[in-house]
Amino acid sequence: MTLTGPFKQILTMDNLPLKGHLSDDQLQIIPDAGILHEHGKILEIEKFEKLKQRNPDAIVEHLDDDSVALPGMIDVHTHICWAGSRTTDYTLRLSGKSYLEIAESGGGIWNTVEKTRNASLIELAELTAQRAQKLLKLGFTTIEVKSGYGLSVEQELKILEAIKLADRNSTADLISTCLAAHILPEDFDGDEEDYLQQLIEKLLPEIKKKNLSRRIDIFVEKGAFSILSAKNYLLKAKEHGFEIIIHGDQFTTGVAALANEVLALSIDHLEAADDEEIALLAAGNVIPVVLPGASIGLGEPFAPAHKLLDAGTSLVIASDWNPGSAPMGNLMTEAAILGAYEKLTMSEVLAALTCRAAGALGKTDRGVLKQGNIADIIAFKTKDYREILYRQGELRPEKVWKKGQIIK
Repeated sequence: MTLTGPFKQILTMDNLPLKGHLSDDQLQIIPDAGILHEHGKILEIEKFEKLKQRNPDAIVEHLDDDSVALPGMIDVHTHICWAGSRTTDYTLRLSGKSYLEIAESGGGIWNTVEKTRNASLIELAELTAQRAQKLLKLGFTTIEVKSGYGLSVEQELKILEAIKLADRNSTADLISTCLAAHILPEDFDGDEEDYLQQLIEKLLPEIKKKNLSRRIDIFVEKGAFSILSAKNYLLKAKEHGFEIIIHGDQFTTGVAALANEVLALSIDHLEAADDEEIALLAAGNVIPVVLPGASIGLGEPFAPAHKLLDAGTSLVIASDWNPGSAPMGNLMTEAAILGAYEKLTMSEVLAALTCRAAGALGKTDRGVLKQGNIADIIAFKTKDYREILYRQGELRPEKVWKKGQIIK
């Protein structure tokens, strides 16, 4: 049993509603507190001196500097299993070319697919683990990782195996998602329905058999997959027992109704979402995940985060870290910038990275510091939690604990 503290402030992120606006006075802040934990689980959070007196046999992990504790943050949408670079794409965007124009001229996702196919499983696992380690140092103790740069049954299985291997070799928890339906492969002899049917018949059963993922994603967009084809694919995936996620409303609208119909866990992107789409999401339980890194990388407007909360939806913020549209990979900076532009409260931004983010992964054991949850803890060297977003990513965690073990 270990007692860690004292922290100047502990933001537990507990007892916050999963939908709608949040005010900063709703935050549960425990001053001069400690966290008692054992075997990777939180036992109690209370005033440090009280915990010390009540638990004389506890090992005391004493913190000498003033610090603010938060739950380990969660990045629910990344593409960090890739090889190569897309600097050419970025250069073309700076000269005025659009994302879709670059893709049509031989850049875009297919460029990364070719490089990733040429990489070995071991190389991909090492690259993924390296990127996960960077995110861990930034305070992200749980990281979703998508496939999608293989675009064949064999190559997608290789990528999912690489993610699984990276997870075994990483301190952070990596949650895999199959995005084999990223785009229609250029070398596939058939249309989108043929390709998705191949995934249904040959890929999904292998994923279940090898326990490589429990989540299926699809990119519904011009240049990717149609709503009609996506519906059939997602319903078949649900029959196999998978959770459903959708890339939607990035450049064009119309995906919210599909997300509601197939009971998707989340719809990610939403930069193009209009009032009609927002109303549809508010009527259901699909979690909106907005990706400011893609807006920054593409020079496009941010998703209407404030309007989503106005309508009464949830709101999660993720990095979309990928080599093409979102190469930064620093979610704290991205979230702080989004908050400034969309006039989000500090509690709304922090909840979107912790307790609400846990919901987008279907996880109930993290994202909140409370008894029984995983002891994933991050500490910032400051007396005032407001400094974290005020510094827009420059203030980074001084210490990170994963399941109660300090790793930084």
